[in-house]
Amino acid sequence: MITPYKCIIVANGSFPQTALPLRLLHEASTVIACDGAVQALLQENIIPDAIVGDLDSLPHSIQQQHADRIHFVEDQEINDLTKSVRFAYTSGHKEVLILGATGLREDHTLGNISLLMDYAPLFQRIEMLSDYGIFTPLLQTTTLQSEPGIQVSIFSPSVSGTISTTGLRWPIQDRTLTAWWQGTLNEALGDHFTITLSSNTQILVYRTLKRKIHA
Repeated sequence: MITPYKCIIVANGSFPQTALPLRLLHEASTVIACDGAVQALLQENIIPDAIVGDLDSLPHSIQQQHADRIHFVEDQEINDLTKSVRFAYTSGHKEVLILGATGLREDHTLGNISLLMDYAPLFQRIEMLSDYGIFTPLLQTTTLQSEPGIQVSIFSPSVSGTISTTGLRWPIQDRTLTAWWQGTLNEALGDHFTITLSSNTQILVYRTLKRKIHA
């Protein structure tokens, strides 16, 4: 369901614990770390190719040891994840997977997830993966891979346009989502589903990594 990424950004939330995100992390050719995630990466025997942030979460000893890959960005108007995403963009990466952006503090989790919609226009593909599921921002009609029983939730960051779906247990037809909960807790019926967006509609899709077992 997830095509491997060459470039992975690791944020300072819950560090991956399950097989899939850890495998993708070890297979990536470029790892960009928000400064607060560096110690967890080093414990995983991964030295990031770039360390981005204001360095407030990075011990001085590590700063000295890895000074050759530090990219200091002082701007306090944006968080370290956005600094890292912008670094990936200016470095020429077209596809980016974000790990470690959820968990721990709920306000950071909500903020990071919402930022995916801001990042989406910069890349051909950008997603956010946790141990439980994957968030994908959509700017146009898209068919996504799935498996029967995968749980699917659809979020609209703003009240505009309409969406329709095929391939989900509870179809949505030309509907405008006016609250976060309205598109949640659906389920894939097969190995793919399609979400059709009207003009200028943007949505965020969440797919679980495990199928729901029906009694």
